[in-house]
Amino acid sequence: MRTLNYDALVIGFGKGGKTLAGKMAGQGMKVALVEKDKGMYGGTCINVGCIPSKSLIHSAAAAYRHKNSPKADMYRKAIEVKRSLTGMLRKKNYDKLDMLENVTIYDGMARFAGAKLVEVETAEETFCINADKIFINTGAAPRIPAIEGIQDTEGVYTSAGLMDLDIFPEKLVIIGGGYIGLEFASMYSGFGSQVTVLQDGDTFLPKEDEDVAAEIKKILEERGVEFRLGAKIKKVEKGPAVLIEWQGEELCLDADAVLVATGRVPNTAELNCEAAGVELTPRGAVKVDEYLRTTAEGIWAMGDVAGGLQHTYISLDDSRIVGAQLFGGRDYNTAMRSNVPYSVFLATPYSRVGMSERDAKAAGYQVKIAKLPTAAVPKAQVLKAPQGFLKAVIDADTNKILGVMLLCEESYEMINIVKLAIDMGADYTVLRDQIYTHPTMSEAFNDLFAV
Repeated sequence: MRTLNYDALVIGFGKGGKTLAGKMAGQGMKVALVEKDKGMYGGTCINVGCIPSKSLIHSAAAAYRHKNSPKADMYRKAIEVKRSLTGMLRKKNYDKLDMLENVTIYDGMARFAGAKLVEVETAEETFCINADKIFINTGAAPRIPAIEGIQDTEGVYTSAGLMDLDIFPEKLVIIGGGYIGLEFASMYSGFGSQVTVLQDGDTFLPKEDEDVAAEIKKILEERGVEFRLGAKIKKVEKGPAVLIEWQGEELCLDADAVLVATGRVPNTAELNCEAAGVELTPRGAVKVDEYLRTTAEGIWAMGDVAGGLQHTYISLDDSRIVGAQLFGGRDYNTAMRSNVPYSVFLATPYSRVGMSERDAKAAGYQVKIAKLPTAAVPKAQVLKAPQGFLKAVIDADTNKILGVMLLCEESYEMINIVKLAIDMGADYTVLRDQIYTHPTMSEAFNDLFAV
Protein backbone atom coordinates (compact mmCIF):
# COMPACT_ATOMS: atom_id res chain seq x y z
CA MET A 1 0.00 0.00 0.00
CA ARG A 2 1.49 3.32 -1.04
CA THR A 3 1.94 6.21 1.41
CA LEU A 4 1.63 9.87 0.42
CA ASN A 5 3.26 12.63 2.49
CA TYR A 6 1.64 15.96 3.21
CA ASP A 7 2.26 18.84 5.57
CA ALA A 8 -1.36 18.76 6.69
CA LEU A 9 -4.40 16.53 6.36
CA VAL A 10 -7.98 17.71 6.87
CA ILE A 11 -10.59 14.98 7.38
CA GLY A 12 -13.98 16.37 6.41
CA PHE A 13 -15.01 19.24 4.11
CA GLY A 14 -16.82 21.30 6.79
CA LYS A 15 -16.69 25.02 7.44
CA GLY A 16 -13.68 24.95 9.76
CA GLY A 17 -11.74 22.40 7.73
CA LYS A 18 -12.19 24.02 4.35
CA THR A 19 -11.34 27.46 5.74
CA LEU A 20 -8.20 26.21 7.43
CA ALA A 21 -7.17 24.20 4.35
CA GLY A 22 -7.28 27.33 2.23
CA LYS A 23 -5.24 29.32 4.75
CA MET A 24 -2.62 26.59 5.09
CA ALA A 25 -2.29 26.33 1.32
CA GLY A 26 -1.83 30.09 1.18
CA GLN A 27 1.08 29.74 3.58
CA GLY A 28 2.77 27.27 1.25
CA MET A 29 1.76 24.09 3.08
CA LYS A 30 0.96 20.98 1.07
CA VAL A 31 -2.57 20.01 2.13
CA ALA A 32 -4.72 16.92 1.62
CA LEU A 33 -8.46 17.06 2.25
CA VAL A 34 -10.51 13.85 2.47
CA GLU A 35 -14.32 13.83 2.19
CA LYS A 36 -16.31 10.59 2.09
CA ASP A 37 -19.51 12.10 0.61
CA LYS A 38 -19.47 14.07 -2.65
CA GLY A 39 -22.76 15.61 -1.58
CA MET A 40 -21.13 17.23 1.46
CA TYR A 41 -18.53 19.54 -0.07
CA GLY A 42 -18.78 22.64 2.09
CA GLY A 43 -20.16 20.83 5.13
CA THR A 44 -23.49 20.34 6.86
CA CYS A 45 -24.71 23.92 6.70
CA ILE A 46 -24.54 24.31 2.94
CA ASN A 47 -25.82 20.88 1.99
CA VAL A 48 -28.25 19.53 4.59
CA GLY A 49 -28.52 22.20 7.28
CA CYS A 50 -28.82 25.97 7.43
CA ILE A 51 -28.90 26.90 3.76
CA PRO A 52 -31.40 24.36 2.36
CA SER A 53 -33.71 24.68 5.37
CA LYS A 54 -33.71 28.48 5.17
CA SER A 55 -34.37 28.30 1.43
CA LEU A 56 -37.43 26.15 2.14
CA ILE A 57 -38.49 28.38 5.03
CA HIS A 58 -38.38 31.36 2.68
CA SER A 59 -40.49 29.47 0.14
CA ALA A 60 -42.89 28.34 2.88
CA ALA A 61 -43.48 31.96 3.88
CA ALA A 62 -44.49 32.74 0.31
CA ALA A 63 -46.72 29.65 0.23
CA TYR A 64 -48.42 30.73 3.46
CA ARG A 65 -49.22 34.11 1.93
CA HIS A 66 -50.81 32.36 -1.08
CA LYS A 67 -52.87 29.71 0.66
CA ASN A 68 -55.21 29.25 -2.29
CA SER A 69 -52.41 28.15 -4.62
CA PRO A 70 -51.85 24.40 -5.15
CA LYS A 71 -49.75 23.27 -2.18
CA ALA A 72 -48.04 20.40 -3.95
CA ASP A 73 -46.96 22.62 -6.86
CA MET A 74 -45.50 25.28 -4.60
CA TYR A 75 -43.71 22.64 -2.55
CA ARG A 76 -42.15 20.98 -5.61
CA LYS A 77 -40.92 24.34 -6.90
CA ALA A 78 -39.42 25.07 -3.48
CA ILE A 79 -37.56 21.75 -3.51
CA GLU A 80 -36.20 22.54 -6.99
CA VAL A 81 -35.00 25.98 -5.85
CA LYS A 82 -33.38 24.41 -2.78
CA ARG A 83 -31.56 21.80 -4.88
CA SER A 84 -30.31 24.40 -7.32
CA LEU A 85 -29.03 26.60 -4.50
CA THR A 86 -27.22 23.86 -2.61
CA GLY A 87 -25.76 22.44 -5.82
CA MET A 88 -24.37 25.83 -6.77
CA LEU A 89 -22.84 26.44 -3.33
CA ARG A 90 -21.44 22.91 -3.14
CA LYS A 91 -19.67 23.38 -6.47
CA LYS A 92 -18.33 26.80 -5.44
CA ASN A 93 -16.91 25.34 -2.25
CA TYR A 94 -15.26 22.47 -4.09
CA ASP A 95 -13.85 24.67 -6.85
CA LYS A 96 -12.48 27.22 -4.38
CA LEU A 97 -10.15 24.61 -2.88
CA ASP A 98 -9.62 22.47 -5.97
CA MET A 99 -8.17 25.45 -7.84
CA LEU A 100 -5.43 25.87 -5.23
CA GLU A 101 -2.12 24.34 -6.27
CA ASN A 102 -1.27 23.17 -2.75
CA VAL A 103 -4.58 21.42 -2.01
CA THR A 104 -5.49 17.91 -3.14
CA ILE A 105 -9.04 16.67 -2.52
CA TYR A 106 -9.67 12.94 -2.13
CA ASP A 107 -13.15 11.43 -2.29
CA GLY A 108 -12.97 8.58 0.18
CA MET A 109 -13.26 7.22 3.69
CA ALA A 110 -10.51 8.17 6.13
CA ARG A 111 -9.57 6.17 9.24
CA PHE A 112 -6.55 6.39 11.48
CA ALA A 113 -3.92 3.71 11.08
CA GLY A 114 -1.33 5.23 13.42
CA ALA A 115 -0.18 8.36 15.23
CA LYS A 116 0.31 10.46 12.10
CA LEU A 117 -0.97 7.93 9.58
CA VAL A 118 -4.44 7.85 7.99
CA GLU A 119 -5.74 5.14 5.68
CA VAL A 120 -7.89 6.46 2.82
CA GLU A 121 -10.25 4.22 0.89
CA THR A 122 -11.51 5.64 -2.41
CA ALA A 123 -13.52 3.98 -5.16
CA GLU A 124 -10.27 3.22 -7.02
CA GLU A 125 -7.77 2.28 -4.34
CA THR A 126 -6.75 2.26 -0.71
CA PHE A 127 -3.63 4.17 0.33
CA CYS A 128 -2.17 5.95 3.35
CA ILE A 129 -1.50 9.61 4.04
CA ASN A 130 1.23 10.67 6.44
CA ALA A 131 0.94 14.24 7.72
CA ASP A 132 2.67 16.32 10.38
CA LYS A 133 -0.62 18.01 11.28
CA ILE A 134 -4.08 16.42 11.12
CA PHE A 135 -7.44 18.14 11.57
CA ILE A 136 -10.68 16.25 12.23
CA ASN A 137 -13.72 18.09 10.87
CA THR A 138 -16.24 15.33 10.21
CA GLY A 139 -19.29 17.03 11.72
CA ALA A 140 -22.29 15.28 13.23
CA ALA A 141 -25.22 13.14 12.10
CA PRO A 142 -28.85 12.86 13.24
CA ARG A 143 -29.36 10.86 16.41
CA ILE A 144 -31.86 8.05 15.87
CA PRO A 145 -33.57 7.03 19.11
CA ALA A 146 -34.18 3.41 20.05
CA ILE A 147 -37.82 3.21 18.98
CA GLU A 148 -39.25 0.07 17.44
CA GLY A 149 -39.63 0.41 13.67
CA ILE A 150 -37.95 3.79 13.37
CA GLN A 151 -34.95 2.45 11.45
CA ASP A 152 -36.71 0.37 8.81
CA THR A 153 -40.17 1.87 8.25
CA GLU A 154 -40.70 3.55 4.91
CA GLY A 155 -41.64 7.20 5.21
CA VAL A 156 -39.42 7.98 8.21
CA TYR A 157 -36.85 10.70 7.49
CA THR A 158 -34.09 12.74 9.05
CA SER A 159 -34.06 16.46 8.25
CA ALA A 160 -31.82 15.94 5.19
CA GLY A 161 -34.10 13.27 3.76
CA LEU A 162 -37.28 15.22 4.34
CA MET A 163 -35.85 18.30 2.64
CA ASP A 164 -35.24 16.20 -0.46
CA LEU A 165 -38.70 14.64 -0.56
CA ASP A 166 -40.46 15.31 -3.86
CA ILE A 167 -43.95 14.36 -2.71
CA PHE A 168 -45.68 16.92 -0.51
CA PRO A 169 -46.57 15.43 2.93
CA GLU A 170 -50.14 16.42 3.75
CA LYS A 171 -49.65 15.02 7.25
CA LEU A 172 -46.30 15.32 9.01
CA VAL A 173 -45.44 13.91 12.42
CA ILE A 174 -42.27 15.29 14.01
CA ILE A 175 -40.52 13.32 16.74
CA GLY A 176 -38.69 15.92 18.81
CA GLY A 177 -39.74 19.33 20.09
CA GLY A 178 -36.35 21.04 20.01
CA TYR A 179 -35.23 23.87 17.77
CA ILE A 180 -34.75 21.74 14.63
CA GLY A 181 -38.15 20.13 15.05
CA LEU A 182 -39.79 23.51 15.53
CA GLU A 183 -38.19 25.00 12.43
CA PHE A 184 -39.57 22.13 10.37
CA ALA A 185 -42.97 22.41 12.07
CA SER A 186 -43.12 26.08 11.13
CA MET A 187 -41.84 25.41 7.61
CA TYR A 188 -44.20 22.60 6.70
CA SER A 189 -47.23 24.24 8.30
CA GLY A 190 -46.42 27.18 6.01
CA PHE A 191 -46.61 24.87 3.00
CA GLY A 192 -49.95 23.61 4.30
CA SER A 193 -49.06 20.35 6.01
CA GLN A 194 -51.00 19.19 9.04
CA VAL A 195 -48.13 19.04 11.56
CA THR A 196 -48.03 17.21 14.88
CA VAL A 197 -45.00 17.56 17.17
CA LEU A 198 -44.25 14.80 19.68
CA GLN A 199 -42.04 15.49 22.69
CA ASP A 200 -41.34 13.09 25.52
CA GLY A 201 -40.71 15.86 28.07
CA ASP A 202 -43.55 17.82 29.62
CA THR A 203 -41.82 21.20 29.42
CA PHE A 204 -41.77 23.01 26.09
CA LEU A 205 -38.36 24.58 25.29
CA PRO A 206 -37.01 24.10 28.82
CA LYS A 207 -33.90 26.24 28.18
CA GLU A 208 -36.02 29.33 27.51
CA ASP A 209 -37.97 31.51 29.92
CA GLU A 210 -41.56 30.41 30.35
CA ASP A 211 -43.01 33.55 28.76
CA VAL A 212 -40.80 33.10 25.68
CA ALA A 213 -41.61 29.40 25.31
CA ALA A 214 -45.33 30.02 25.77
CA GLU A 215 -45.37 32.73 23.10
CA ILE A 216 -43.48 30.56 20.59
CA LYS A 217 -45.89 27.70 21.20
CA LYS A 218 -48.88 30.01 20.81
CA ILE A 219 -47.61 31.38 17.48
CA LEU A 220 -47.03 27.89 16.10
CA GLU A 221 -50.43 26.68 17.29
CA GLU A 222 -52.06 29.63 15.54
CA ARG A 223 -50.48 28.28 12.33
CA GLY A 224 -52.13 24.91 12.97
CA VAL A 225 -49.25 23.01 14.58
CA GLU A 226 -50.41 20.50 17.21
CA PHE A 227 -48.24 19.54 20.18
CA ARG A 228 -48.24 16.34 22.21
CA LEU A 229 -45.99 17.07 25.19
CA GLY A 230 -45.17 14.17 27.47
CA ALA A 231 -45.82 11.70 24.66
CA LYS A 232 -44.26 8.27 25.08
CA ILE A 233 -43.54 6.84 21.65
CA LYS A 234 -44.16 3.11 21.54
CA LYS A 235 -43.27 2.30 17.95
CA VAL A 236 -43.38 3.39 14.32
CA GLU A 237 -45.49 1.22 12.03
CA LYS A 238 -45.96 0.80 8.30
CA GLY A 239 -47.96 3.62 6.82
CA PRO A 240 -46.11 5.35 8.36
CA ALA A 241 -47.92 5.66 11.65
CA VAL A 242 -46.65 6.50 15.12
CA LEU A 243 -48.11 4.71 18.12
CA ILE A 244 -47.88 6.83 21.29
CA GLU A 245 -49.10 6.90 24.84
CA TRP A 246 -50.34 10.38 25.72
CA GLN A 247 -52.34 11.59 28.71
CA GLY A 248 -53.21 8.04 29.67
CA GLU A 249 -54.42 7.03 26.21
CA GLU A 250 -52.86 5.10 23.36
CA LEU A 251 -53.08 6.97 20.06
CA CYS A 252 -52.07 6.00 16.54
CA LEU A 253 -51.06 9.01 14.45
CA ASP A 254 -51.21 8.43 10.70
CA ALA A 255 -48.81 10.42 8.55
CA ASP A 256 -47.47 10.84 5.05
CA ALA A 257 -44.02 11.40 6.54
CA VAL A 258 -42.34 11.18 9.94
CA LEU A 259 -39.40 13.43 10.78
CA VAL A 260 -36.91 12.33 13.41
CA ALA A 261 -35.51 15.50 15.02
CA THR A 262 -33.98 14.26 18.25
CA GLY A 263 -30.56 15.87 18.13
CA ARG A 264 -27.26 15.05 16.48
CA VAL A 265 -24.22 12.96 17.40
CA PRO A 266 -20.56 13.48 16.41
CA ASN A 267 -19.28 11.53 13.39
CA THR A 268 -16.46 9.55 15.00
CA ALA A 269 -17.57 5.92 14.67
CA GLU A 270 -15.62 5.25 11.45
CA LEU A 271 -12.45 7.19 12.28
CA ASN A 272 -10.69 4.48 14.35
CA CYS A 273 -9.44 7.24 16.65
CA GLU A 274 -7.84 4.86 19.15
CA ALA A 275 -5.21 3.92 16.55
CA ALA A 276 -3.87 7.47 16.77
CA GLY A 277 -4.31 7.88 20.52
CA VAL A 278 -7.22 10.28 20.04
CA GLU A 279 -9.62 9.92 22.97
CA LEU A 280 -13.38 10.39 22.76
CA THR A 281 -15.78 11.83 25.32
CA PRO A 282 -18.58 9.72 26.84
CA ARG A 283 -20.89 11.26 24.22
CA GLY A 284 -18.67 10.13 21.37
CA ALA A 285 -17.14 13.50 20.51
CA VAL A 286 -13.41 13.99 20.02
CA LYS A 287 -11.94 15.08 23.34
CA VAL A 288 -10.21 18.45 22.99
CA ASP A 289 -8.72 21.13 25.20
CA GLU A 290 -9.46 24.85 24.97
CA TYR A 291 -7.15 25.10 21.96
CA LEU A 292 -8.98 22.25 20.20
CA ARG A 293 -5.98 19.96 20.59
CA THR A 294 -6.83 16.30 20.93
CA THR A 295 -5.05 13.86 23.23
CA ALA A 296 -2.66 13.02 20.38
CA GLU A 297 0.12 15.45 19.53
CA GLY A 298 -0.32 17.23 16.22
CA ILE A 299 -4.03 16.37 15.86
CA TRP A 300 -6.86 18.88 16.32
CA ALA A 301 -10.66 18.66 16.02
CA MET A 302 -13.04 21.41 14.90
CA GLY A 303 -16.77 21.93 14.57
CA ASP A 304 -19.55 19.59 15.63
CA VAL A 305 -17.25 16.57 15.98
CA ALA A 306 -15.48 18.32 18.88
CA GLY A 307 -18.66 18.28 20.95
CA GLY A 308 -19.26 22.02 21.28
CA LEU A 309 -22.12 24.19 20.10
CA GLN A 310 -23.39 22.90 16.76
CA HIS A 311 -23.36 26.05 14.66
CA THR A 312 -21.47 26.62 11.43
CA TYR A 313 -20.17 29.93 12.79
CA ILE A 314 -18.61 28.04 15.70
CA SER A 315 -16.79 25.79 13.23
CA LEU A 316 -15.53 28.92 11.47
CA ASP A 317 -14.38 30.35 14.79
CA ASP A 318 -12.67 27.05 15.56
CA SER A 319 -10.55 27.56 12.45
CA ARG A 320 -9.42 30.89 13.91
CA ILE A 321 -8.38 29.21 17.16
CA VAL A 322 -6.35 26.59 15.31
CA GLY A 323 -5.05 29.08 12.77
CA ALA A 324 -3.62 31.28 15.51
CA GLN A 325 -1.54 28.33 16.72
CA LEU A 326 -0.26 27.60 13.21
CA PHE A 327 0.40 31.09 11.91
CA GLY A 328 0.70 33.27 15.00
CA GLY A 329 -1.52 36.10 16.12
CA ARG A 330 -3.56 36.66 19.24
CA ASP A 331 -3.79 34.01 21.90
CA TYR A 332 -7.34 32.77 21.37
CA ASN A 333 -9.17 29.72 22.69
CA THR A 334 -12.66 28.39 23.40
CA ALA A 335 -12.58 29.63 26.99
CA MET A 336 -12.37 33.18 25.65
CA ARG A 337 -15.42 32.69 23.45
CA SER A 338 -18.59 34.05 25.03
CA ASN A 339 -22.01 35.48 24.27
CA VAL A 340 -22.65 33.14 21.34
CA PRO A 341 -25.99 34.10 19.77
CA TYR A 342 -28.40 31.73 18.09
CA SER A 343 -31.50 32.05 15.94
CA VAL A 344 -34.42 29.73 15.31
CA PHE A 345 -35.95 30.51 11.93
CA LEU A 346 -39.63 30.14 12.73
CA ALA A 347 -42.39 32.03 10.94
CA THR A 348 -41.76 34.57 13.68
CA PRO A 349 -37.99 34.20 14.09
CA TYR A 350 -36.56 33.80 17.57
CA SER A 351 -33.03 34.90 18.49
CA ARG A 352 -31.20 35.03 21.76
CA VAL A 353 -27.83 35.94 23.23
CA GLY A 354 -26.71 35.71 26.83
CA MET A 355 -28.64 34.73 29.93
CA SER A 356 -32.35 34.17 30.28
CA GLU A 357 -34.19 35.86 33.13
CA ARG A 358 -34.38 32.57 35.00
CA ASP A 359 -30.66 31.86 34.61
CA ALA A 360 -29.66 35.38 35.65
CA LYS A 361 -31.69 35.20 38.85
CA ALA A 362 -30.34 31.74 39.61
CA ALA A 363 -26.82 33.15 39.23
CA GLY A 364 -27.58 35.74 41.92
CA TYR A 365 -28.02 38.85 39.80
CA GLN A 366 -30.42 41.61 40.75
CA VAL A 367 -32.14 42.18 37.44
CA LYS A 368 -34.48 44.56 35.77
CA ILE A 369 -36.51 43.28 32.87
CA ALA A 370 -37.37 45.24 29.74
CA LYS A 371 -40.13 43.99 27.50
CA LEU A 372 -41.72 45.35 24.35
CA PRO A 373 -44.49 43.83 22.22
CA THR A 374 -43.45 43.39 18.60
CA ALA A 375 -46.70 45.06 17.57
CA ALA A 376 -45.34 48.33 19.01
CA VAL A 377 -42.57 48.42 16.39
CA PRO A 378 -43.61 50.39 13.26
CA LYS A 379 -41.54 48.22 10.91
CA ALA A 380 -43.29 45.11 12.24
CA GLN A 381 -46.61 46.65 11.20
CA VAL A 382 -45.18 47.45 7.78
CA LEU A 383 -44.12 43.82 7.46
CA LYS A 384 -47.52 42.65 8.71
CA ALA A 385 -45.67 40.64 11.34
CA PRO A 386 -46.81 41.91 14.76
CA GLN A 387 -46.49 38.60 16.63
CA GLY A 388 -44.10 38.12 19.52
CA PHE A 389 -42.14 40.39 21.82
CA LEU A 390 -38.64 41.64 22.65
CA LYS A 391 -37.13 41.06 26.08
CA ALA A 392 -33.93 42.18 27.78
CA VAL A 393 -32.35 41.14 31.07
CA ILE A 394 -30.25 43.89 32.66
CA ASP A 395 -27.97 43.82 35.70
CA ALA A 396 -29.64 46.35 38.00
CA ASP A 397 -26.36 47.07 39.80
CA THR A 398 -24.16 47.75 36.77
CA ASN A 399 -26.57 48.50 33.89
CA LYS A 400 -24.82 45.82 31.83
CA ILE A 401 -26.88 43.69 29.46
CA LEU A 402 -27.04 40.09 30.66
CA GLY A 403 -29.21 38.68 27.91
CA VAL A 404 -31.67 39.54 25.17
CA MET A 405 -34.45 37.46 23.61
CA LEU A 406 -36.05 38.66 20.38
CA LEU A 407 -39.18 36.97 19.09
CA CYS A 408 -39.83 39.16 16.09
CA GLU A 409 -39.23 39.58 12.39
CA GLU A 410 -35.55 40.11 11.45
CA SER A 411 -34.41 39.10 14.95
CA TYR A 412 -31.58 37.10 13.34
CA GLU A 413 -30.02 40.37 12.17
CA MET A 414 -30.79 42.41 15.29
CA ILE A 415 -29.21 39.95 17.71
CA ASN A 416 -25.75 40.62 16.28
CA ILE A 417 -25.98 44.24 17.38
CA VAL A 418 -26.75 43.09 20.91
CA LYS A 419 -23.85 40.64 20.94
CA LEU A 420 -21.46 43.39 19.93
CA ALA A 421 -22.78 45.64 22.70
CA ILE A 422 -22.36 42.89 25.33
CA ASP A 423 -18.86 42.02 24.08
CA MET A 424 -17.88 45.68 24.32
CA GLY A 425 -19.16 45.86 27.89
CA ALA A 426 -21.61 48.60 26.96
CA ASP A 427 -24.38 49.75 29.29
CA TYR A 428 -27.89 49.09 28.05
CA THR A 429 -28.22 52.86 27.63
CA VAL A 430 -25.89 52.69 24.61
CA LEU A 431 -28.50 50.71 22.68
CA ARG A 432 -31.27 52.84 24.13
CA ASP A 433 -29.72 56.09 22.95
CA GLN A 434 -28.34 54.92 19.61
CA ILE A 435 -29.57 56.56 16.41
CA TYR A 436 -31.10 53.95 14.08
CA THR A 437 -32.45 54.29 10.58
CA HIS A 438 -36.23 54.33 10.21
CA PRO A 439 -38.31 52.33 9.72
CA THR A 440 -36.27 49.33 10.87
CA MET A 441 -36.70 46.58 13.42
CA SER A 442 -33.45 47.64 15.11
CA GLU A 443 -34.91 50.97 16.20
CA ALA A 444 -37.06 48.94 18.58
CA PHE A 445 -34.03 49.02 20.90
CA ASN A 446 -34.79 52.69 21.59
CA ASP A 447 -38.07 51.70 23.21
CA LEU A 448 -37.09 48.29 24.56
CA PHE A 449 -34.30 49.72 26.68
CA ALA A 450 -36.28 52.76 27.87
CA VAL A 451 -36.47 51.33 31.39
